[in-house]
Amino acid sequence: MDLAQTRPTVPLFVSVLPAVMIVAGTVYDIMMPTEYTAVPMLSAAPLIAAPFFSWLPTLLISLVSVVVLAGLHAYEHSLAAPQSYTEQVTLITVAALALLINQVVRRGGERLASARVVAEAAQRAVLPTPPAQVGALSVAVRYEAALADAFIGGDLFAVQDTARGVRLIVGDVQGKGLDAVAEVAVAIGAFREAADQETSLRALAGRLDGAMSREATRRGTAEAAESFTTAVLGEIPPGTATVRLVNRGHPAPLILGPGGEVTRLPPTAPALPLGMAGLGSWPDRTDEHPLPDGSMLLFHTDGLDEARDTHGVFYDPPARLRGRSFPGPEQLLDFLITDVRRHTGGRATDDLALLALFAGPPPPPG
Repeated sequence: MDLAQTRPTVPLFVSVLPAVMIVAGTVYDIMMPTEYTAVPMLSAAPLIAAPFFSWLPTLLISLVSVVVLAGLHAYEHSLAAPQSYTEQVTLITVAALALLINQVVRRGGERLASARVVAEAAQRAVLPTPPAQVGALSVAVRYEAALADAFIGGDLFAVQDTARGVRLIVGDVQGKGLDAVAEVAVAIGAFREAADQETSLRALAGRLDGAMSREATRRGTAEAAESFTTAVLGEIPPGTATVRLVNRGHPAPLILGPGGEVTRLPPTAPALPLGMAGLGSWPDRTDEHPLPDGSMLLFHTDGLDEARDTHGVFYDPPARLRGRSFPGPEQLLDFLITDVRRHTGGRATDDLALLALFAGPPPPPG
């Protein structure tokens, strides 16, 4: 494993700080009376290096600190003084502790890097990135975790070309961590199978509802019994300029027209999230909307609508997108990710999944 990948980039002022402390300590010791000592500043140099530098630079900084202290005592003709021995032992002890801290930090960084690799591999296995072209549609996705360097979350998406057209799902599992990932795996697996088999979106939603409910029953915990998944299912039949939607308590998708128009697509009737069939039957309603050539469909989780700035103002996707045009779905999502980060100041509080589909010819390469 490359240790450079396990250790954060050292800011410039930190990289020069150990040298500054050694120089400042040397000047201080020379300028002040003999009863004053530079040991605190010389001890700080290896301690500063320990968490940020690799082992060899930390060792060299420690040796330089010890040698400088010995040189200062030689300059003051105090090498044989009891205070000199005490200060040397103190600095050597601090240097040894700095080297120990350096090793602990390095090993912790290796374990963290390994955990990140495993988490990323798990996320990609559970939530694979769809191809850039599905049927006649250009596709782009983004997944932004609320926590930096986190790869596992409860947002989900999938796109599949079937005999009845392109079908898709975007959803958000209630909860976090490994339990949420397990439910994401169940939802994606059930969608992959049922999308090819079911003749309608309503039947597809029913299959997913049953799969999520059975998973909660199998797990048998109180948390599982209270879990649910909001989702929106979409279908673009072949040879038509329409999109069909079944919404299970999820944020409404948007249509971006070629002229910069933005239209929300809310459901005509509310419906319970997936996995809540035990609360009663709630018939699904399929809504159909025109999808003009050159327009884009944007599906998202609530991490977009609920992104807030420092004043608590929510991000407003239609307002931020209205009047803008994008050559393809990749550019649309690039803009959204950048704009949301700017709006929140980089302080995300929820995971964010985005799925964009372009109804038109593929954008030119580059």
